[in-house]
Amino acid sequence: MNMRKNQRKNIHPMVTARISAGTKTIVPVIIHYHRNIEDVKSFIHGKQGKISYELPFMNAVAAEIPADNVMPVALNKMIKFIDDDTKVFKTMDIASSFMGIRLANNYDYTGENIGIAIIDTGVAPHTDLVKPTNRIIGFKDFIGGKTSPYDDDGHGTHVAGIAAGNGFTTSKYAGIAPKANIIAIKVLDSAGSGNTSNILAGLQWVIDNKEKYNIRIVNMSLGTPADSSHREDPLAKGASAAVAAGLSVIVAGGNSGPNRKTINSPGISPDVITVGAIDDNRTTSFYDIFVADFSSRGPTPSGFSKPDIMAPGVDIMSLSNKQLNGYASHSGTSMATPIISGAAALLYQKNPYLTPRQIKKIIKGTALQIKGVSSLSQGSGVANIPKMLNID
Repeated sequence: MNMRKNQRKNIHPMVTARISAGTKTIVPVIIHYHRNIEDVKSFIHGKQGKISYELPFMNAVAAEIPADNVMPVALNKMIKFIDDDTKVFKTMDIASSFMGIRLANNYDYTGENIGIAIIDTGVAPHTDLVKPTNRIIGFKDFIGGKTSPYDDDGHGTHVAGIAAGNGFTTSKYAGIAPKANIIAIKVLDSAGSGNTSNILAGLQWVIDNKEKYNIRIVNMSLGTPADSSHREDPLAKGASAAVAAGLSVIVAGGNSGPNRKTINSPGISPDVITVGAIDDNRTTSFYDIFVADFSSRGPTPSGFSKPDIMAPGVDIMSLSNKQLNGYASHSGTSMATPIISGAAALLYQKNPYLTPRQIKKIIKGTALQIKGVSSLSQGSGVANIPKMLNID
């Protein structure tokens, strides 16, 4: 009896529920370990398990294990915790003017040569990303295994354009950092969903390739409901580990507002920059904006105040994946997030020696607060790119 209790302490309740329901013969899990990864792999294989991804950046592996063997695996001294491999979902003309982007670009802050990793549905080779030179310099597909950039959903392409489109087709729709490079990591399928293990594998790939592509920023316009603290949640732990590896990880807060305690994971991590959405009301006036109703609010399950920062996220025009010289309009914190990723690229261009912690401090410290709005709704306020760059 005590043995079974100890086993269950090491297993996420959702995994236990799936086993108890008897509907799964094979259970997808994320296994956190204490010991050498080779020993862990050998042990899991001995329990008829299949390793999906190795995740050494967070001392974990993603695996599929027979339901009957989950409990025995949990009992082994090498195993720290067995997590659920949950489903994760995808969550600029006026916006650019409002954010002061053209002023920054006029000062030659364009994000040139800075790598932005877009962990999403992929990125299509839109004209504004590949002409006059191809700035999609890296691509990894964890869904279909293809080698050439594509996007069968459209979300990632739209996000990439907000961060780094150059307006080659239509200049008024240029993104925040029009000379930054894009590294596209496809972890979400044609319906905009994927497993936690896909995202963690994407983060591992980014960490392994960050020097090759000069990746400084990871954009994660995705999330899943947070039902545990950031210390236990695998996506939050993975995002924190990526920050510890020297990357600025910028994450969508979620579209579950206006209720409190609706920040998605990995946005619950205290180490990432979590972005909420404002409605700029089709104006360049700061006094006419408001927090978008859908934008998720804090606090996090651990009691942290989130989001960290706000940016426009309503009716944002950016790149289409269907017409490679066309545009589409979308709303969500997914659209606000790459605005901050683009801003981070400008900061890294100005000073490549900044750390992720310093980037976060600058972005939050120069924000403009919306009067009368709680910090649990707006964080530090609305991002102010000219002030970040000291050109206001």
